This record gives sequence, C-alpha cells and structure tokens, in this order.
Amino acid sequence: MLTENTKAPNFTLSDKDGKTYSLSDFAGKKLVLYFYPRDNTPGCTRQACAFAAAYNDFRTMDVQVVGISKDSAASHAKFAEKYDLPFILLSDPELSAIKAYDVWQEKKNYGKVSMGVVRTTYVIDENGTIIKAMPKVKPDTNAADIIAFLKANG
Repeated sequence: MLTENTKAPNFTLSDKDGKTYSLSDFAGKKLVLYFYPRDNTPGCTRQACAFAAAYNDFRTMDVQVVGISKDSAASHAKFAEKYDLPFILLSDPELSAIKAYDVWQEKKNYGKVSMGVVRTTYVIDENGTIIKAMPKVKPDTNAADIIAFLKANG
C-alpha cells in the first residue's frame, strides 16, 4: 500500500468512451482515486452509488472523483448508465495503475486464496502527492469519510 506524503504514480487509462486520462490531467485539483474490485457487484455498486450521491459535495469542493477497476470500458459504460454515475471510471485490464498503487493483493474468500483488487481509496493533492491513503474501505461510508477528511483538512 502506498503511504501518505508520497508522490502518486502516474497512469494513463481509458474511460468508458475511450477518452484517455493521465494523473497529470488532474493537476491543480484534488483527486479522489478509488480502486474497486468489479462493476455490478453488491459492494462496488453501493460504493459507486455513495460517491454519486455525494458528487455535488465533491464538485463544490472542486474535487475530482475517479474510480478504477480492471473491468472493460464496455462494462464501465453499462455500470455508469445503470446507476447514473456522474464521475469518471477508468479501465485497467493490464493492471498497470492497480499494481502501481499497490492494490493488487492476495485475498482470502471462504478459505480460498486468490489475487485481486483490495478496495482502496487515495486522496491526491493539487501537486500529485498522496495526502490520505485508505486501505480496505467500507463501501457504504467511503465517500462520507473522504468528505469529512477534506472538510477537516481544507
């Protein structure tokens, strides 16, 4: 897991429409970068919907929200449309950003061990430095926890 006060790794990934984004595109703004396991699963849907519900609060604070998973652009398009998600979802099937941000880890589920994305959120400042690292976040409270952090830390 990456730690606070370290430089956020650069990435270049495509969204559901094929538009490419890099970390540098968000310079000058705070960025909430959240990594999640999979579109249309219960926890990931609750997390995305919580970010969507809080989206106006993020916009008011001039904070960009970006979700990243290894799902395809087509999967992201269906997910965003189904739940009316107003923020950017980036596709990382090659795991380049997922591994750079150290969220591809061993997971245990019902005694079975496999590799997968550990639900993690990073808050990155205007200069590309990680100011908050949140491992193993709870889908239902992640967005609210970040808003509280941003309000407390200006």
